[in-house]
Amino acid sequence: MKIKKDRVKIITLGCSKNLVDSEFIMSQLSAGDIQLVENEKDADSVLINTCGFIESAKQESIDTIIRAVKLKKERKLKNVFVAGCLSDRYKDELEKEIPEVDKYFGATDKKKTVIDILNEFGVNYKLDLLGERILTTPSHFSYLKISEGCNNPCSFCAIPIMRGKHVSKPMEQILMEAQSLASKGVKELIVIGQDTTYWGFDMTNKRDISVLLGELTKIKGFEWIRLMYAYPSRFPVDLIDTIKNNESMCKYLDMPIQHISDNVLKSMRRGITKKTTMNLLETIRKEIPGIAMRTTLITGYPDETEKDFEEMLTLVKEYKFDRLGVFTYSHEDDTHAKLLPDRIPYKEKLHRQKLLLDAQRENSIESNRESVGKTFKVLIDRHEDNGTPQGQFVGRTYKDAPEIDQEVYISIPSDIDPNEVGFNGEHEIPSQTFQKHPGLITPAEMVMNMKDVRPGNFYDVKINDFEEFDLFGEMA
Repeated sequence: MKIKKDRVKIITLGCSKNLVDSEFIMSQLSAGDIQLVENEKDADSVLINTCGFIESAKQESIDTIIRAVKLKKERKLKNVFVAGCLSDRYKDELEKEIPEVDKYFGATDKKKTVIDILNEFGVNYKLDLLGERILTTPSHFSYLKISEGCNNPCSFCAIPIMRGKHVSKPMEQILMEAQSLASKGVKELIVIGQDTTYWGFDMTNKRDISVLLGELTKIKGFEWIRLMYAYPSRFPVDLIDTIKNNESMCKYLDMPIQHISDNVLKSMRRGITKKTTMNLLETIRKEIPGIAMRTTLITGYPDETEKDFEEMLTLVKEYKFDRLGVFTYSHEDDTHAKLLPDRIPYKEKLHRQKLLLDAQRENSIESNRESVGKTFKVLIDRHEDNGTPQGQFVGRTYKDAPEIDQEVYISIPSDIDPNEVGFNGEHEIPSQTFQKHPGLITPAEMVMNMKDVRPGNFYDVKINDFEEFDLFGEMA
């Protein structure tokens, strides 16, 4: 029996790639007259888009499913549906352990999964909505997924098992979707995929990510285009010039290297050596002045010796990545590394993780200290309460991706009333304000600046203070 005109809440867990999938499903449901709601309390049905990447993500997904099933038992929900990576990978087990879920959907065959989900709500798949999404991010930035799946044989990773082989989204489809995002007012486009630097290879036998980015830079409206998930092995060197020479390309690169020891890299099946990795990292820094380099590392891998770890710690201290994430290794079912004995105690893994993060903290403090007195172009993400009547604005520099990197906090002078300065552009600023701030800014400039300060806009911000992972500033 089909469910029609349901009120549906979609819960998205895991990465930004999952978020894009949910946004696409939401547009299809909405076009079929299904009401999307923000709160589970207002919903008839819940669709949980799960993550199954690492143990903590799996547990979060399971906890969310159990919570939704409890609401169903209490008759606060009619239906609970589960999709995404965890559902795809452990469908049989989940059906046995949590049979109260009405239906589990896969993740590998994206179109089939979407059609199956829509069918449950009595909605037909609409081809004319190809690329259309209901954005759940702030309206000024959005993710653009350019591929599905992954061809890399990394020993620790189950992504190819869950998502299948790499499939590049055709350029015309990507550009159409990007154009739609620009028309909605998106100013920062964040390009994502399991391995973005592989894009095009399955279609042309060439890594054409630079060609694609070049086309994206031609679309009017994007002030920042940010590239994530660039795989270091067989890195397309023409990408360096693309980032360097296009004004709208953020001088930022997310490249998860995972480790630096040859011993571990080989066991991880990363297809790259320490020497090649270091040459690449140093070349990127040399060729693109001011580039912000982000990476992720894994510590506690089964074959990681004390010497291997020390090599990685030395890398963090000497290369000084601008942004860094560190994961502790955990066995993933059906992966090559699962065959290796997980000999490093969890406590030791946490200790090594802490040492890496402590080293990165020192790097960040040093970098942030050097930022004081400098002026950066900042994209304002939000206005928030900081305990003062005026509150503060929070934004990011080109060095920072949303949700994972550091932020810039911009205070409003305590003797300026936000109701008087009128962020909606409707009020004049009283002249006494300028008497209290002599020499800082002319009345005309202040009126212009304060009226225009709102999330989604770019401003020049002078940094005047810092913490280990955040900056503080004022409008320049």
